[in-house]
Amino acid sequence: MGASSLLILVLLLSGVGFFLGRTRSRQFANNLGGVRHLHSLPSYYGTMVAYWGAIPGLLVILLWLGFEDLVVRQLTLLSLPASALPTDTAEVELLLAQIDNVASGMLGTSDPLVINAAEYTQRVEDIGRSWMTGMTVVLVLIGLGLAVKRIHPELAARNESEFTFRAVLMACSMIAILTTLGIVLSVLFESLRFFSQISFWEFITGTHWSPQTAIRADQVGASGSFGAVPLFVGTLQISLVAMCVAVPVGLMSAIYLAEYASPRLRGIAKPLLEVLAGIPTVVYGFFAALTVAPAIRNWGEQLGFATSSESALAAGLVMGIMIIPFVSSLSDDVINAVPQSLRDGSFALGATQSETIRRVIIPAALPGIVGGILLAVSRAIGETMIVVMAAGLAANLTANPLESVTTVTVQIVTLLVGDQEFDSAKTLAAFALGLVLFIVTLILNIIALWVVNRYREQYE
Repeated sequence: MGASSLLILVLLLSGVGFFLGRTRSRQFANNLGGVRHLHSLPSYYGTMVAYWGAIPGLLVILLWLGFEDLVVRQLTLLSLPASALPTDTAEVELLLAQIDNVASGMLGTSDPLVINAAEYTQRVEDIGRSWMTGMTVVLVLIGLGLAVKRIHPELAARNESEFTFRAVLMACSMIAILTTLGIVLSVLFESLRFFSQISFWEFITGTHWSPQTAIRADQVGASGSFGAVPLFVGTLQISLVAMCVAVPVGLMSAIYLAEYASPRLRGIAKPLLEVLAGIPTVVYGFFAALTVAPAIRNWGEQLGFATSSESALAAGLVMGIMIIPFVSSLSDDVINAVPQSLRDGSFALGATQSETIRRVIIPAALPGIVGGILLAVSRAIGETMIVVMAAGLAANLTANPLESVTTVTVQIVTLLVGDQEFDSAKTLAAFALGLVLFIVTLILNIIALWVVNRYREQYE
């Protein structure tokens, strides 16, 4: 039985355990004269029984999914003759990948060694799934049986259920924290490998980006320059253009919909505005490449400016349109959350509606507005498709928005596309760029918190 089917079975058995626990507790209550004689409500007894069955089963499934590949690979290697095993680690990994592909039916071969190993791998996987299914079902049934047997009127089922629920929530939060830590450490370690080959100062201050490192000493066209300043400038340039479009339009739209628009108009306009967030970025890229970029080029030529077919202005304008809902929707929700009593007090003191918005509502809603703008900035910095299609791949160091530029995220994708060798500075440069993005995002969060704490209005 597969993991997904087994998971469904565990949940179904736990549901059965819930009804068994609740039924048994009600039997005790009927014998004693009512639910008031129980320590907890019957639903808590059922929940406790469900936990006792579900948690052991889920742990077995998680452990098996985590260690299945490692166990199967080791057993497959042990089944191979020692004379047939390659001495190089890369060749061993290639052999195992070939065996896995043959076992899964994705690849055919006439090599008897690989065929036998694939058949052995398939048998091991089938035996492992059978053992996992059996162990999981047995543990779930044992847990359910023990939990049902423990039920009695004085059992603090509510306390156990709430403690288990808090433990599950804590485990989920720890998973999120550990995942974040793992991402940071993985990017940091790979970045340190890059900086062991390329100078950190050259990376931060260099003005020429050409990561095509030479494989041979006599190879032509592989300068291996890793100055990332053009990428940083291009990212900031496109993001600045996007925010110049998204922040004023989004914020003013939110203020109008929240304070001036009628309920009927708001009910029509807000969903239409939020449709922009559901359009795929590749569609925005087509729009930028086929409509906005040619229009900007024609207007630039008519005004006498040298305009590229792919420009930072085209990508920034379309990106700004795309992230308008991030600013408007969050700002609208935050403005509507401001207590009506603040508005009434301002009107009672003789303030106009515009003065109330500027001096009362905006200061009260500032934390949410800053959060929406920060989300929009992060979205702009991380966008890739629109930049590829409308701004190009050229790492030009220029302040002219009518020229072609590129961003950090586009270069990360470019460096990691295809089969790459993770020991080369070219590939490791992607992790260094990712580390820079992480640090920039962290700085933006710190600035946002400072702005919120500095200018936020406190209300009782």
